[in-house]
Parts: sequence; structure tokens; C-alpha cells
Amino acid sequence: MNLVQLTPGAGGMYCGNCFRDNALVAALQRQGHPTVMVPLYLPMKLDEAQAGGESPTFFGGLNVFFDQKMGWYRRAPHWFRRLFDAPFLLRLAAGKAAKTRAADVGDLTVSMLRGEQGHQARDLEELIDWLRTQPRLDAVLLSNALLIGFARRIRRALGTRVVCFLQSEESFLDSIPEPWGPRAWQTLSERASTVDLWISPSRHFADRMGRRLGISQERIRVVPNGIHLSGYNTLPTRQPKRPGEPLTLGFFARMGPDKGLDILVDAFLGLRRTGRFPFLTLKVGGGCGPGDESFVLDLQGRLAAAGLSEAASFHPNLTREEKIAFYASCDVLSVPARMSESFGLYVIESLAAGTPLVQPSVCTFPELLQDTGGGVLSGENTPEALAGALEPLLLDPERLVRLGEAGRRAVLDRYTDDHMARRMVETLQ
Repeated sequence: MNLVQLTPGAGGMYCGNCFRDNALVAALQRQGHPTVMVPLYLPMKLDEAQAGGESPTFFGGLNVFFDQKMGWYRRAPHWFRRLFDAPFLLRLAAGKAAKTRAADVGDLTVSMLRGEQGHQARDLEELIDWLRTQPRLDAVLLSNALLIGFARRIRRALGTRVVCFLQSEESFLDSIPEPWGPRAWQTLSERASTVDLWISPSRHFADRMGRRLGISQERIRVVPNGIHLSGYNTLPTRQPKRPGEPLTLGFFARMGPDKGLDILVDAFLGLRRTGRFPFLTLKVGGGCGPGDESFVLDLQGRLAAAGLSEAASFHPNLTREEKIAFYASCDVLSVPARMSESFGLYVIESLAAGTPLVQPSVCTFPELLQDTGGGVLSGENTPEALAGALEPLLLDPERLVRLGEAGRRAVLDRYTDDHMARRMVETLQ
């Protein structure tokens, strides 16, 4: 199959959706399906080599912004607009984008969802002109529903199918205040029929977004995310810790309140206060941008006030090799996310390293942990409930190893990038 994957870049920030799209494209290519990944807005920051053929970046972040704010700019000469797609300017914009909140881009979001009727219609035509130069496409894949504005115009211009992934749009749209948030949801619902097929990484998110967008379930297929196993498949088998040996509680996601890092810190403090876990340490990894720094500093201050600064360590923006070593160094992991998670890539990454999880009984976590057998649920998403679920596990190192090994086998069997690509091709066919 000839495919194009359109993926928004997050600039200087690591992005789970980018990781997933990149892994999918690389696996599709290995399986003989010519697939090109086209970056949008900003360059992608990945922890492994970028897949896909050569393509320019479309909808350059600066052009998209200027199109939104200045009517005259939409009519500017092409050569003038291309100046603002210079790589060094996009890198500069990426640093600013890390501080951008959804609340600041409500009008821009609605305009992008309106596609050929929005202020970025000229950018869309430039993308379509380039797509016309490619071999006849079997499908164009949209990374998430925020790109749905492309669908109608692409279908009409190219006569191809458009398939849209569902990947964590809900929390972004819900964080946009009135009047733009409700308008964004309405526009997305109105344009849902312009997509030929929707792909969700979990049944939970398929059901949830189907209800919110009015999409019938037969138009949504579930294709679970998968990861590339290089580096994970050579990790040694875990051995249970002996009594008195240090235990490490881990967290790996964006270091922000939406991922519940403060909940985990409070659970850790509660466990240490019991006196039963004097050798328990906390290890925090993941993305940390300019907008997260004050939140992290506050948590570090809370740990210092409890006299536990040396028992906690923070490891932002790790490379792939460092990330795998991070997961392998933890005895149990938890990301008590407050946001609506469509999947939670960190769940299968942690399990691939043999590290089990304790997760709240929300979002996709019951679905993933039941299927993999790689952890336990804490019930409510509170520090007290989380600490209560962690305590018996920390007192039973052999069970920690059994859960981690069960999860690792499940990932090797069902959650690899190759498995994801095969499922994707079957679904498209």
C-alpha cells in the first residue's frame, strides 16, 4: 500500500504521538509498504531515527500563526512566506511553542479544524500540491483529530481515502475556554463524516470519542499502539530484591499536573512516613519543558521540606537508550494521569523493560493492565489510594517480578511496532 502519514511536530519537546507515528511508519516500510511521514508545524523531536521519505515541513508554525493574525499575510508572495519556514526560525519557534497553552490558541484551533474554510487554506493547498507529486496514494493518515480540517479537501483533490487516528485530543480540546472550546468540539463533530475511517488505540477511547463526536462504532477500529523492541529485548531477566535492598518507585511521562506527578510525589511521601520503607526512592523521568519547570520546582521543595531530597531524582528529556535504562532501574512505575489518556505509551514501554505498574482505575488503564497482566489498579486517583495499592507490592518483591515478567511477555507478543503495522494494514485493507 502507498501511504502518507501527516504528523504535527512538537518542536523541542518529546511527543508520544510522534513516537507512535514514527514507529508505525518505520514498521510499515519494513513490511514493504511505501510510506512517507510528513511533518507539520515544527520539526519532530524523536528518541530514535526519523522514518519516512524526504519531505518538507508543511503548515510551518510561523506561517500558520501569521495567517491567523494578519489578513494581508495570507496574500503574501510565496517566496516571502517560505522565508519563515527556514529551519533556524522553526527551531526558534519551537522554543516558544513549549510555553504555549491550549487556552492561548483556541481561535487558531477552530480555524485549522475548518480546513479549506479556515485562515490556513493556502497552506492546505500547498500540501495538496505536494501530495499530487507522490505515487497514487491508497490512503492519507492523519495523526489526530485536530487535523480533520484536511480530510474533505484531500479526498476531493486526490480521490484517496483519509484515515484519522484518535490520540489524546480530548484533554487538549477540553482545556480551551469558551467560546473557542465549544466551537472546536462542534466543528470537529460536524466534520467527522469527512473521514473514511477512524483508528483508536484502545476500546475505551473509541467508545468515549465515538459518543462525544457522534461517530458510530462501526466507523471506529481499534489498533493498539506498539513500540520498537530494540534495546528492550536484550535486558536481563529480573531477580526479586532481598529484604532491605533499596526499591525504586518510578514515573515516566511529561512532568506536569495533567500526568499526576504531584499525586505520585504525595503517595511517595506517605509511604516514607509509615516507616516501613526506609530504602524506597523516587525516580522521575520524562519531558520537562519551560512550562513545567515551576511545577517541578514546587514538588522538589515539598520533598526537601520532608527531608527526602536525596531520596528523589529527576531525569528530564532522556534519549532512547537512557529511557530504557530508566525503566529497567525502577521496581514499579506509576503515572496517575488526570487527563483523558487514549492509551498511555509509557505503560507498554515500562512493561517491555519488565517493570510493572500501579495505575488508577480510569481511562485505558484497566483495559491495558487486564490484557497484559502487568500491574494492579489502585481504584481512585488519589495519593492515599495509590499508596495503599503500592504498599503490598513493595512488601512482595517476588510478585513485582512476576507481574513485570507477565507484562513483558504480553508486550513482546502483542504490542510491538510490527504487530501494530500488520493490524493497521489489515484494517486499511
